[in-house]
Amino acid sequence: MPDAAPSHRELPHGGQLTFAPVPLPDPLPDPLSGPGGPGPGPVPAVVPGRSAGVPTAPAGPHAALLASLVPLLTAWLPRQRWFAGKGRPVTGFTLVAATELLPRTPGGGPGLVHLLLHAHQPPSAEDRARAGAPAEDCYQLLLGVTDVLPPHLAPALIGRPSGGPLDGLTTYEALADPRLAALLLERLRVPGRLGPLRFTREPDVTVPAGLAPRLLGAEQSNSSAVYGETYILKLFRRVGPGVNPDLELPRALARTGCARVPAPAAWFEADPRGPGGQPALPGLPPAAEPLTLGVLQPFLAGSADGWRLALDALAAGDGFTADAHALGRATAEVHLALAEALPTATLGRPQLEHLAAGMAQRLEAAADAVPALRPYRAALRRSYDALAALGRRPGPDRRAQRIHGDLHLGQALRTAADGRWSLIDFEGEPARPLAERRRPQPVARDVAGMLRSFDYAAAVGRAPAGGWAEKARAAFCDGYAAVHHDPRRDPLLLAAHETDKAVYEVLYEARHRPDWLPVPMAAIHRLAAEAARD
Repeated sequence: MPDAAPSHRELPHGGQLTFAPVPLPDPLPDPLSGPGGPGPGPVPAVVPGRSAGVPTAPAGPHAALLASLVPLLTAWLPRQRWFAGKGRPVTGFTLVAATELLPRTPGGGPGLVHLLLHAHQPPSAEDRARAGAPAEDCYQLLLGVTDVLPPHLAPALIGRPSGGPLDGLTTYEALADPRLAALLLERLRVPGRLGPLRFTREPDVTVPAGLAPRLLGAEQSNSSAVYGETYILKLFRRVGPGVNPDLELPRALARTGCARVPAPAAWFEADPRGPGGQPALPGLPPAAEPLTLGVLQPFLAGSADGWRLALDALAAGDGFTADAHALGRATAEVHLALAEALPTATLGRPQLEHLAAGMAQRLEAAADAVPALRPYRAALRRSYDALAALGRRPGPDRRAQRIHGDLHLGQALRTAADGRWSLIDFEGEPARPLAERRRPQPVARDVAGMLRSFDYAAAVGRAPAGGWAEKARAAFCDGYAAVHHDPRRDPLLLAAHETDKAVYEVLYEARHRPDWLPVPMAAIHRLAAEAARD
C-alpha cells in the first residue's frame, strides 16, 4: 500500500494568509507573445536538457521562454514528489502550451504562467515491458513570476531565468502562493476559456468567493489546495488526452445518487481544439480528447483516513474488524453504482489470458529492477498461469467494470459525526497509462489493494501476534459480501491480483523507500508459497 499517507486533513502545512478575491480581467493579456503576437499557444520544439548538451534554440512563439527555463526545470523537476521519471535523466523538453493566467503588475504583484510540457527521458523498465512506450510524460506546471520572492515562499523557488521574456525575474511553484492559488478558484467559479484552457462548473453548484487557500504539503503524485475547509482542488501533474478517472467516475457516481464519493463541483482541462476548431496543442490531433488538469470537490472536513485510523487502533491495542466490515460494505456499494453508471465487459478466455500476460510482464520488469524478487519469479508465475487457465474451465464468464483502481486505506475517509465511510482519489495508479486506467477491470483488483493495505498497516503499526491483519481482511470481505458477491469465492482471481499488487509494491519501495521493502517482500514470500502449494 505504498501510496498511503496521512490524509489531506492531517498533513502539515504552512501558515495561511487571508486575502480578498482577485479581480480577473477577461480576456487576460498575453505579454509572453509580445504586442500583436499570436496569444497563448504552444511551442512544438524540443530543447535538450543539460544531460543532452548545450540547449539549442527552438522555433515557435514561446521559444525564448522554453530555452530560458530548460536549465531550471532540468534541475527542479526531478526533485518534485510527483515527477514520475525518477532515476532516469531528463534529456529534453517540448513545450506544448504556455498560457498567462495573470500578468505580473508593475507594483510587485506576482504573475501566473500555466505550462504544459513533455519531459523526454530514456524508457523505464515498465515502458519496455509495454513494447517500448515512449518516455515523454506530459506535465502541468504553474509558475509564479515576481521580482523578489517573499521569504515565506523560499521553499517554492524554481529559479531566475536568463534571457527570454522572464529574464531576471524569479519563478516559483505558484500553488504555494495564496494569492495565486486564489486565482485558480476564481477561474473555476466563473466558467470560461483562456487559450487552450477551459474552465467548467456544474450548473447547480455555487462556489463562494474569497475562500482562504492552504497548500497540502505531503502528496506524491499530484498537488492539492484546500479552500476555506470547504473545497479541495486537486491538480494533476502528469496528464494526457482523455478524461481523468478522478473526474469521470465521481461524476458518474453522482448521477446514480451514490453518496459514498464527493461529487465534483468544477474542473478545468486543456482542449486540443481551438475556438475555431484549429489545433491548439501540437502533437495532439484536434479530435483528441481534452486533458483533465484539475478537479474541485467538496472537502470532507472532520474526517480521518483509514490508514491513520488503522494505525491509531494498533497503537491502542484495538482491533479493526468493525471498521473493516463497514469499509467493505462501502466499497461494494461503490462497485455496484459504477456497474450501473458505466459499461461493463466480459472476462472470457482471451481477456483472462491477456490480464495474466500483463501481470507476468510486470513481474519480469520488477524482477529485472529488484534482485530480491528474482528467486520468487517461478512460483509467482504459477498464480498468473492459474488465472489464465480460468478461461479454459467450464462455467459462466466473469465480469469487468470500472473500479477505483488504487484502493487502499489512505483513499478511504470516515467522518467523525456519523462514522460513515467515503472513497476518494479515483485516479488509479498514476504510473499506469491513462487509457489502461480507464478500462473495465475485475473488482478483485480493488479488493486485493485493500487486503494489501491491511498488511501494510499491521507491519507499520507493529501488530502483535494474534492475526490483526487476517481478522481485518476477513471482516472487509464479509462486509463486501453482505452487499455484493463474496470475492473469496473466486480465489485464483483474487490471489493473482494480490500478487500483482505486491509486485508493484516491491518495485515502488525499492525505488522510493528501501527501508520499507521488507513489508511487500513478506507478502511475496507468503504468496509464492501459496502458489506453489496450489
